[in-house]
Amino acid sequence: MADLPPFTLAIVGAGPRGVGVLERLGANAPELLRGRRLEVHLIDPFPPGPGRVWRYDQSPLLRMNSMPEDVTMFTDDSVQLAGPVRPGPSLLEWARQVRDGALDAEVPSDVYAELAALDSFDFPTRRLQSAYLSWVYRTVLESLPESIDVVEHAARATGVDGRAVALSDGSVLDADAVVFTVGHLDAEPDERERELASFAARHGLAYYPAGYTADVDYSGIAPGETVLVRGFGLAFVDLMLLLTEGRGGRFEELDSGGLRYHPSGAEPVLHVGSRRGVPYHAKIGYRLRGKPLRLPRFFDAYAMDGLAGDALDFRRDVWPLIAKELAWGYYSELFTGHPDRVRLDFAVFADAFADLDWDSPGMRDLVARAVPAEADRLDLDRLDRPMADRVFGTAEEFGKELREYVEADLARRADPEFSADLGAFMALLSVYSQLPVLVQKGRLAASSQVSDMDGWFHGFFSYYASGPPPRRLEELLALHEAGVVSFAGAEMRVTAERGVFVASSASHPDTVEARTLVEARLPGPSVTRAADELLRQLRDAGELAEETVADPLTGTRLPSGRIHTRVTDSRLLDGAGRPHPHRFAVGPHTSARSAAAFTRPRTNALSFRQNDAVAREILALVSSPS
Repeated sequence: MADLPPFTLAIVGAGPRGVGVLERLGANAPELLRGRRLEVHLIDPFPPGPGRVWRYDQSPLLRMNSMPEDVTMFTDDSVQLAGPVRPGPSLLEWARQVRDGALDAEVPSDVYAELAALDSFDFPTRRLQSAYLSWVYRTVLESLPESIDVVEHAARATGVDGRAVALSDGSVLDADAVVFTVGHLDAEPDERERELASFAARHGLAYYPAGYTADVDYSGIAPGETVLVRGFGLAFVDLMLLLTEGRGGRFEELDSGGLRYHPSGAEPVLHVGSRRGVPYHAKIGYRLRGKPLRLPRFFDAYAMDGLAGDALDFRRDVWPLIAKELAWGYYSELFTGHPDRVRLDFAVFADAFADLDWDSPGMRDLVARAVPAEADRLDLDRLDRPMADRVFGTAEEFGKELREYVEADLARRADPEFSADLGAFMALLSVYSQLPVLVQKGRLAASSQVSDMDGWFHGFFSYYASGPPPRRLEELLALHEAGVVSFAGAEMRVTAERGVFVASSASHPDTVEARTLVEARLPGPSVTRAADELLRQLRDAGELAEETVADPLTGTRLPSGRIHTRVTDSRLLDGAGRPHPHRFAVGPHTSARSAAAFTRPRTNALSFRQNDAVAREILALVSSPS
């Protein structure tokens, strides 16, 4: 095979996921690359390594919602993969090694002070993460064997026709294989968003549909303007900062604790609401105090195999197992970390707990006997909807209640006396990594998978486990105190009437009228509404399809919005469900539903396992006689 031309691979997307695939190609090459060169073309208009989301060129106000010890791009011996483990430093370890001179890295001068002071419980700026990812990319390049070459293309891929990959700079690549390392898909507005945009255009209003906050131009929002914001998650947090501190405002640390906001006068007034009506929980700022958790305990492959029926309902059949897993993580930490707050020996409790169904009378009785303080008992319904069925006389009364809720959340997330919450958090992470196994089994009722698993449960996971740094909620309280942010309530509704947008909620009878409405969220996955030119071209040609979920009993299929891939090897499936021999796609908006490209160390990360599997498939193509 030495006389064959190089095998050319196009990786569309050179962010963390694309670099992760490249790293796995290099790691597996000594075993699988036989006598033929591999030429990898990285295609991305943004810098390789950080890519679009983590590029250095964004506001220095924007931070990660992960602590640096929880971020790594490298495999470890917890990852169950066929290829070799290639360990490397987490973001925190990297920063310390750069600071101590043990690693040579190019770090922009305006983030070096942050790097030098970085601590375990900090939340780094996205610019510092960009420097880490840039170093990872350079390290991966340096570690590649001589048989792999890399060519960078600072351009977009605009079309694929057979082997030809067209780029936005006018060039065309001849590629033997293509890997699409897609993140969250940009999408054109849906039907309701189009209606609101049309209403705004007719009445001279401003409407901002769902999008990645750092890439949206909000300069048209005028100082002092009333703005309705729908969404109370991470996208809102970014928006809040960009429209306040990003416009010249200033937060002051108070001697008594907390913050005071000093407006610049350029801020609008934000009225924010959502289904829950509350912000995502702050990230936890302590470690477990009890014995190491045994996870998963009740939601593993064996338990999923034991589920009865061929058309499972997620809430009825699957959620009780998940809830029991969360409770196991919670009570394991409560009993072993805080034995003075329980009445039973943990071994006795654990044996009884294992034999009981979630939320059964027997389990409720067990918890009541074993955990005397009601505040120490896990209430998942209240956790999921803290403002449900609570109605206040005015928006001001609701605002006072929400302030108390946020203050209590900040206190609880900073106090290791509540480390049982971290036990539940760790169990939730374990559950999330098991969900692709459930999808692969194909036994969920279609409507339940789309609305309950992909919809409600994913939202619950984000709300509980993927919230902002505590500082952001302190800033939210300061902005509310300054009159810059107002709380619209739970079950927020927005109507278009009388030439304006009108917001109301289930929390109080007050309404707010505004000429500007912002959807503070990422668009949901949708191949049908894909904004990317390349994905649209492949979709229209029938070479890329939207995943549809089949009901095991009726055969009814519902669209999930995701790129249809074969979960076992990430091969792209066409409109007829046929796998393409030389095209692959990986990312959260594919059938595999993998999480972020980087992950917490020692968690057997699904994204790392997928990267390894895809790399080995590609290397098998390179080395196969053809």
